[in-house]
Amino acid sequence: MVFPPELSHHHHHYHFPSTAKHSPLRGRASPCFTDACLFLAGAVTALLLVWSFSFFPSPITRNPEGVAGATRSAAGVLVEEENDCRAAARLPDFLNDPPEETFYDDPELSYSMDKPVNGWDEKRKEWLRRHPSFAGGPERVVLVTGSQATPCQNKMGDHLLLRFFKNKVDYCRIHGCDVYYSNVLLQPKMRSFWAKYPAVRAAMLAHPEAEWIWWVDSDALFTDMDFALPLDRYRSHNLVVHGWAHLVHEKKSWTSINAGVFLIRNCQWSMDFMDKWASTGPQSADYERWGQVYSSTFKDKLFPESDDQSALIYLILKHRQLYEDKIYIEGEYYFQGYWLDIVPTLHNISRKYMEIESEEKAVVLRRRHAEKVAEFYGKQWEPHLREAGNGRGSWRRPFVTHFTGCQPCSGDQNQIYSGESCWTGMIRALNFADNQVLRNYGFIHRDLLNSNAVEAVPFDFPATRWAG
Repeated sequence: MVFPPELSHHHHHYHFPSTAKHSPLRGRASPCFTDACLFLAGAVTALLLVWSFSFFPSPITRNPEGVAGATRSAAGVLVEEENDCRAAARLPDFLNDPPEETFYDDPELSYSMDKPVNGWDEKRKEWLRRHPSFAGGPERVVLVTGSQATPCQNKMGDHLLLRFFKNKVDYCRIHGCDVYYSNVLLQPKMRSFWAKYPAVRAAMLAHPEAEWIWWVDSDALFTDMDFALPLDRYRSHNLVVHGWAHLVHEKKSWTSINAGVFLIRNCQWSMDFMDKWASTGPQSADYERWGQVYSSTFKDKLFPESDDQSALIYLILKHRQLYEDKIYIEGEYYFQGYWLDIVPTLHNISRKYMEIESEEKAVVLRRRHAEKVAEFYGKQWEPHLREAGNGRGSWRRPFVTHFTGCQPCSGDQNQIYSGESCWTGMIRALNFADNQVLRNYGFIHRDLLNSNAVEAVPFDFPATRWAG
């Protein structure tokens, strides 16, 4: 369980420079009734039968529904493969886009949030029907992040943002998610913390194959490279944010939810919800009035502006029956965690992990392996982490560490922090995360405050230590 820190810890600055029950789309792929398709299906079946007796084993296809020959598409569409002559295509086909029209050919479609998108579930379903190679397998995730278009004022800012971005690319390379980095204001009036929503909306339209869009602020980083999103936990929900439900409903606290990291399903509900969520932003004629409403509602709110975090909590409070069962408030692990709670624990966490790896029975944890199979080795840690707990007081690696208030680009950090604590904390956390990646390449930072120096990892490390 992740417990809320003291309220003074949550000075949330969402900036673009740091800047339910889900109704799955169910349907069937159109069956092919032509003789040619039947012949092709028979031929493919015969060929697969021959292959099954050959030297090379055939790949195992995951079947989430327990139905023979069926897989669930990224949009929740159940594809019965024996009825689809194109279902044999297991790998995404990036070199083919059928000539039949899709929603992309509609001149009325707008990527801007000025105009709503309607019928999105059906449009995604149709696109996936025409692109069946993208419709099977695990749910796809696109991570979206971004920063400002101009150089940072802080002389270290651009370097830090690059390292934060590298961290996200490393995580997605290991776990198979795509990344979109936006460094422009797609809707200029929606500035500051509101700038993320046009980018997320555009990513939904650009990636109909993706079931989830995952916004991560530019000043947040992954500090557990092994941890994978528990998407099954969210199968009935459309929006996942970090927070504490009791602080939302009982305390009406502005710090009850953090909107700097969120996971949103690529569906019509999300399109409509984001339009409502963002309607009190600076593009609204009532922007100042909403700032007053939020300040009077949340007594611990520290500034008078209308912000996205206040807007989200307000919607949950005022429209509980409408939204509560569709929004998952994640407090069981560090979906995102406050850096000032996390950074002081990193040394002890490293020590504990190394102690476990050094045990004679933990040989599989020490085994060298290709980065492509890193997820497999990450799962081997789970039996050793059962007693670790999650969140505050845990010695498990925190999933996401968020440097709220540090403002790495502008350097104008919250006054309750010293600049030195922010910069030292960021370097320590970045190298802590980087070590988990570098191990796959045979190196490690022995000193988390020295980004320049790495050393080759000896065979069977850490059971075998460095000479000298």
